[in-house]
Amino acid sequence: SLHKTTFVLLMFCLAALGSADYLKYKDPKQPLGVRIKDLLGRMTLAEKIGQMTQIERENATAEAMSKYFIGSVLSGGGSVPSPQASAAAWQSMVNEMQKGALSTRLGIPMIYGIDAVHGHNNVYKATIFPHNVGLGATRDPMLIKRIGEATALEVRATGIPYAFAPCIAVCRDPRWGRCYESYSEDPKVVQSMTTLISGLQGDVPAGSEGRPYVGGSKKVAACAKHYVGDGGTFMGINENNTVIDAHGLMTIHMPAYYNSIIRGVSTVMTSYSSWNGKKMHANHFLVTDFLKNKLKFRGFVISDWQGIDRITSPPGVNYSYSVEAGVGAGIDMIMVPYAYTEFIDDLTYQVKNNIIPMSRIDDAVYRILRVKFTMGLFESPYADPSLVGELGKQEHRDLAREAVRKSLVLLKNGKSASSPLLPLPKKAGKILVAGSHADDLGLQCGGWTITWQGQTGNDKTAGTTILSAIKSTVDPSTEVVFSENPDSAAVDSGKYDYAIVVVGEPPYAETFGDNLNLTIPAPGPSVIQSVCKSVKCVVVLISGRPLVVEPYIGAMDAFVAAWLPGSEGQGVADALFGDYGFTGKLARTWFKSVDQLPMNVGDKHYDPLFPFGFGLTTEANK
Repeated sequence: SLHKTTFVLLMFCLAALGSADYLKYKDPKQPLGVRIKDLLGRMTLAEKIGQMTQIERENATAEAMSKYFIGSVLSGGGSVPSPQASAAAWQSMVNEMQKGALSTRLGIPMIYGIDAVHGHNNVYKATIFPHNVGLGATRDPMLIKRIGEATALEVRATGIPYAFAPCIAVCRDPRWGRCYESYSEDPKVVQSMTTLISGLQGDVPAGSEGRPYVGGSKKVAACAKHYVGDGGTFMGINENNTVIDAHGLMTIHMPAYYNSIIRGVSTVMTSYSSWNGKKMHANHFLVTDFLKNKLKFRGFVISDWQGIDRITSPPGVNYSYSVEAGVGAGIDMIMVPYAYTEFIDDLTYQVKNNIIPMSRIDDAVYRILRVKFTMGLFESPYADPSLVGELGKQEHRDLAREAVRKSLVLLKNGKSASSPLLPLPKKAGKILVAGSHADDLGLQCGGWTITWQGQTGNDKTAGTTILSAIKSTVDPSTEVVFSENPDSAAVDSGKYDYAIVVVGEPPYAETFGDNLNLTIPAPGPSVIQSVCKSVKCVVVLISGRPLVVEPYIGAMDAFVAAWLPGSEGQGVADALFGDYGFTGKLARTWFKSVDQLPMNVGDKHYDPLFPFGFGLTTEANK
């Protein structure tokens, strides 16, 4: 019969193409180890090195993906398909790249990674959660887990399966520009917040603790970073040298890595910084002997952005040495992210000339494939269009609002304990809201928001400013006057019942945030002084770290540390007006002056303005 002939011809064509061959690695019923070994055994050197290469989105054409067998793509901070791109636009971009990867001989899917460090923060209209410095103050690991779950859904909404989070740095010096990315100066608090990993990836099944795990296509691979000692550098200088003995490294900076590995973290990112003068990106002892062999980490180790370039000073001055030292130290995936052909050429040369052994390459690729197989990337390589509605979803915004109010730390309430100012009455004649940060969504979100460094203004993404939250919380009869920088005469003559002053830091990220004086930027101090001298005032500080407030604290009636709360400013009003009580506790020491730094809880000479763990409470209005 004609049908039979057609069928036989079809089978013959398929066999000729080789696609009718049974491929063990493509069979999800095969055990993980069998699949990895089967695929690894089929791979050429070029295909292996491609898996080890992570390139920037802007280079990742479908042609480049297939020609160089690229294993991974990333978005750097603020690297988006188009300004204000929709979830669907992100998905189609990622799918296009994935098509290129799957068109290769072996069809190994690429893994796309992005910094989703306080929600899916590069993406327009995503929910922006408080930065880690605020989350540490909640002392609520299950809240942090729920944030991980929501973030995973928003990241998957854009077709992305891998987030470079959490940062488990233990910031020991607030002069560091990344201190807001750290939950606490106390390793125990940081350890407790590794629940974020279980939120992002899902809970590791019983008996599989310590093995990389991602629970399907609504979860994402996580990344514990930056290994190790990133938060301990000299004077808080970003990417600098952490001078500490082995005991200090192991008891302060390492503990959260143990918890992360037990929780099944898929990847670990190495730090730009050095330990006692040795670059972490070139540290074979800590990356291979300790992390991989002693702690039995089985996921893959990824470099930071141009991390191997920065092994030398100046960066990139001897790139072939950087490749040899970085890959030789045990880094499995290199975030190149631009000059990827040079990386591929150098590494290929080194393997062919026995400078780097094939066993090192096989270890790297085995680990990368392990994560890809475990997370189901071979079975579901493409974006799920049914998830686009998860981006910026109301339930996620409600969760962020809860996180904001739980992160607030009340440091002063009343000039004397017997006359508290908070909670503020909703019904008042006339109230003043002042300060640069009262009506600016960009300022309240901080760095790593829409762009790498963050931005100012209310037009960059969706959310609620503190001013609009105040307006929607007070009684309709209460007159709210907003003046960013009112002069003393206007304040004196204004007949205000009370004032809310919202000031703080501008947004910053990484080295741009390094700061040796830690003062409240002008005109913040003068606004505090001119308002608080004649009106009962609560000062709300928006900052990535404690700042010098001792000179002004006496003038304030009440003082709230709000950290970098993110898009849901309503959480600030929730506590100010007593819909909820204040519960946050400092996860960082509040110093008096920068001359005391570094000063951490447990130090011999500990003389803070407010100690670690401090936080006044209020009762919610009944």
